Amino acid sequence: MHLKSLEISGFKSFAKKATLSFTSSITGIVGPNGSGKSNTAEAFRFVLGEQSIKSLRGKRGEDMIWNGGSESGAGRANRATVSLVFDNSPTRAGGGQRMFPSIDFDEVKVERVVNRDNSNEYYLNGSQVRLRDIMELMAGAHVGATGHHIISQGEADRILTASIRERREIIEDALGLKIHQWKKLESIRKLERTEENMKQVESLRREIAPHIKFLRKQVEKIEKAEEMRRELISIYKEYFAQEEAYLCAEKSRLEHELGAPKKELASLDHELERAKAILTASKNKDQKSEEVIALETRLAGIRADKDAIMRELGRLEGEINANRRAIEKEKEKQKRDEFKTVYLKDLEDVVGTLSSLPTVAEIIQALKSFITRHRGVSDSSFIGEAEKEIATLMGRKADEESRLKGIGESESKYASEYEALKRAIEKEKDTNRDAEKDVFRIIARQNEVRGVIASLTGQWNALSHEEESFKRELGEAGNIAGREAVNYSELSSSSAGASAASSSRADQADKRHHIEKLKIRIEDAGAGGGSEVLKEYKETEERDAFLARELEDLGRAKEELLKLVAELDARIDYEFKSGILKINEQFQSFFTLMFGGGKAELTVIRETKRRKKSDAEELSGMLSEGDIEAGGMPGAGEEEESGPEGLDVNVSLPRKKVKGLMMLSGGERALTSIALLFAISQVNPPPFIILDETDAALDEANSRKYGDMIESLSKHSQLILITHNRETMSRAGVIYGVTMGADGASKLLSIAFEDAVKVAK
Repeated sequence: MHLKSLEISGFKSFAKKATLSFTSSITGIVGPNGSGKSNTAEAFRFVLGEQSIKSLRGKRGEDMIWNGGSESGAGRANRATVSLVFDNSPTRAGGGQRMFPSIDFDEVKVERVVNRDNSNEYYLNGSQVRLRDIMELMAGAHVGATGHHIISQGEADRILTASIRERREIIEDALGLKIHQWKKLESIRKLERTEENMKQVESLRREIAPHIKFLRKQVEKIEKAEEMRRELISIYKEYFAQEEAYLCAEKSRLEHELGAPKKELASLDHELERAKAILTASKNKDQKSEEVIALETRLAGIRADKDAIMRELGRLEGEINANRRAIEKEKEKQKRDEFKTVYLKDLEDVVGTLSSLPTVAEIIQALKSFITRHRGVSDSSFIGEAEKEIATLMGRKADEESRLKGIGESESKYASEYEALKRAIEKEKDTNRDAEKDVFRIIARQNEVRGVIASLTGQWNALSHEEESFKRELGEAGNIAGREAVNYSELSSSSAGASAASSSRADQADKRHHIEKLKIRIEDAGAGGGSEVLKEYKETEERDAFLARELEDLGRAKEELLKLVAELDARIDYEFKSGILKINEQFQSFFTLMFGGGKAELTVIRETKRRKKSDAEELSGMLSEGDIEAGGMPGAGEEEESGPEGLDVNVSLPRKKVKGLMMLSGGERALTSIALLFAISQVNPPPFIILDETDAALDEANSRKYGDMIESLSKHSQLILITHNRETMSRAGVIYGVTMGADGASKLLSIAFEDAVKVAK
């Protein structure tokens, strides 16, 4: 026995808790009309998850709840509870398998509660679960809220009157195909969700594709700029290493070459002071000696002024060259359109012009003209300032050169006096004249040495300006190409020195020109914010790759679902058609038992529908058939369509020319439906079958046949029979009587089997 008990509390007419224990393979439920005995069958439907309140003879969920007696009975209940208890212990007949293999308990209790607010609760062994959980559990045991195993009064004929599609659903439920259909439906829903997800993913990929394309171009520009930057760094390192080696070598050379003249000049100064001291201390000094001393003093002052002017001229020349290089750079920039600027007044003028134009074409033409006019115009403010600075420096240089010229004239004048005085002294032969000759000799040599020192000092000043320019270039290189560009110490001093020795200043100038071109190209590439673009490109690429992988996974999932749906379709079709063969075998057996012969079977047919053709379809058909040329009339404008497969019932009674369900009498239809229902139950037996007065239309002879079939059926399923038929009652092992008191509440009475036999007879 699989079914142990049914507990009803507050459900419909059962005001108080009532329990039906099913200890026999056949249990009868009897009672007068209106006592509520059919409510027990509806209690089965209710607890197994029936969602149609109409099929439970109600309009709302609260119609299932005891509403109170008309007289002094029990008050109305706030909830209705129905529970069904199954024996789930392993059985030998089942090969040691449980009725519900997914539940590892020997007893399974299914419970449903409905409240006054129409809310429903479902419980499995005391734990709240979903309706779907209950239905899936029951479907595995071929049990459902509706179907072949719960046949209520007046519904036995439903399998005959149903449409071919509805009849197929009843048979599929009986064959246990519902669980496969649920899996198929769930797979189809998953497939729909998967396809929708695929569309969303594809849409997302389409949305980010233009952005990826844009970012890829930016990355290509950045990579190109980075390539140029690496080239710039390489050239910078070589250029800086050679420039530093050149500057160091030149400084070392100048320091070495300046050492001897400076030392000689210091010695000459000492000798001159000694000679002057001799002349000053001489007792025999004369006017010429004093003239020599005065001349030497004036020449010393002139030489000091000349040295100061030369230094200033060197500084001015360096500043002029620096400004000229800045002007050249600015002119290179202004050759490119992106550095073109316009004055605010010009922009205001063009805005005023645009406001007076009515058409877009005129506005576009005006803008093109404005751009054309200003394409060749550059912002020369910086160049102008630099040129003004050069002009100022050139003026100061001219002043210094004029001073130098005046000093040179004074020096020439004093040099002439110096030569004349020297010749006069050479003619005289006294003691003081040797000292005077030394003074003239020393002064002459000092002039030569100072000339050498002045030349070397000029080179030193020029070198200092080059060193300052070198430092500025280092700072600029660090800003443009990064710190790596100024980290040229990795090049050894020896190799750099050798390279500098072999590299001319023209080669360095070529490198500097190449550097300037690379700087301009890097600026044109617009590599600013490259790290952010690269980061965004990487993130967007990763997202696109993730979406691609997700799309691939969804594609595989779609294929798996399609495969699963196809497998389920094949399995459903195979089990359905093989089940039909088994049902037909049993159907024929029961039909023969009922009618003493004849033929009965279920056949698979496809529903056909007629639909009206559209005008285009009808015209196309006319043209294809040549109706217009033949002058024929068009058809009715309808065509047949194939619908879903279903089941038809074909019967042929013995000794009668009765074929087809429509020609059967009421009793014959009842016997046919019972034979079919019993045949269905024999093929895939459910654990229990409820028959609610399905024998009401049978006469005494047929009732005995009905009873024999019940006993045969009870070998495979427990039977709960709601009946008035004595023959049927006689086959029950346990009978429950249902009565209704004055308060309108149903009560259960158990009848002993011996008493039941007496009542039945």
